[in-house]
Amino acid sequence: MSPDQKHLSLPFFDEAHRTLAKDLAAWLGTQEIDEHDDRAACRAWVKALGDAGFLRWCVPQAQGGALPALDSRALVVIRETLAFHSPLADFAFAMQGLGSGAITLEGDATQRDAYLPAVGRGEKIAAFALSEPDAGSDAGALATTAVRDGNGWRLNGTKTWISNGGIADYYCVFAKTDPAAGTRGMSCFIVDANTPGLDDSAHIEVMAPHPLATVVLRDCKVAAGALLGAENAGFKLAMQTLDIFRASVAGAALGFARCALSEAVSHTRRRKMFGHTLADFQITQAKLGDMAADIDAGALLTYRAAWLRDDAIARGASTRVTREAAMAKMVATENAQRVIDAALQMHGGLGVKVGSRVESLYRDIRSLRIYEGATEVQQLIIGKSVLAEAAPKSTGGNG
Repeated sequence: MSPDQKHLSLPFFDEAHRTLAKDLAAWLGTQEIDEHDDRAACRAWVKALGDAGFLRWCVPQAQGGALPALDSRALVVIRETLAFHSPLADFAFAMQGLGSGAITLEGDATQRDAYLPAVGRGEKIAAFALSEPDAGSDAGALATTAVRDGNGWRLNGTKTWISNGGIADYYCVFAKTDPAAGTRGMSCFIVDANTPGLDDSAHIEVMAPHPLATVVLRDCKVAAGALLGAENAGFKLAMQTLDIFRASVAGAALGFARCALSEAVSHTRRRKMFGHTLADFQITQAKLGDMAADIDAGALLTYRAAWLRDDAIARGASTRVTREAAMAKMVATENAQRVIDAALQMHGGLGVKVGSRVESLYRDIRSLRIYEGATEVQQLIIGKSVLAEAAPKSTGGNG
């Protein structure tokens, strides 16, 4: 089953994006990766995507990437196409980007050259380590610390819900370098997985299996050159990294939803009921109409967010599209949940049979409404933006 790519004719995209999506879909049709072991499957997908050149879209051209800078629309197109085919393939690609994004943004020449080319070739597996047991949406509450130790730093703390945990070659770890300063006292460090004091062996089992672990740092010493970006500027770096990839999460949700709609259409055309096919009934047609509209609503917000960021970069303007990316992530993931739930309902008992496509999609979509900012966090981001825009503007003077 191949995805319908008519949406790529929209003016948000150019010919390079359309060719990329076509080539990726064709390549995916040739891939047969056993996904029963999620860790082994993700390693295999990283290698395959690297060998085929698709991971080059995760890194800048100077380090072997496809384009001079990360292209948000390309990330969305790739994740939407991968997610339609395999959630684990999408996960493997996404984490190469998210886990190296901070290095792309703030890494010095030595750091970029040491990590990004290998990420783009699929030779190093990347991870982004921000969340903690008591610091998820509230990143300022993180308790991991980094203190100066001779010519380097010593890290202590626990990170959890870390994607690629246990298979990553390195982690971008966020820690407090000034614990009294809240989010203004956070820094980022590149920590190789084989660094003494780092333990990433505690695998976390979740409803949609993928590599996830708790990472413990006990007197984990890194060199001074491991500091990524400026000291105490880690919170801004984390938010900038998430901004780039938040719209791509929406892209993954679109891939899941388009797959579910395709499965629903195929099933309702085949399924006989009371002398007709399920698709002949108006109630089925109405539901399919709702599903298609939900997908398009999420898609338009997603493509807008990605286009706005790419356009700003092309013009040399501010690249923050936090509000637009939040809208895309919120609407695309919530709508995809509805679409997949409706597709499962149309399948009846077959929909809840373990191993069916819609059953696995039902489990896969649920986490997208949580990670990289839960829906409620996106609502707060959007709401605060609305209030800020509506605030009275000071006119100065005395009257």
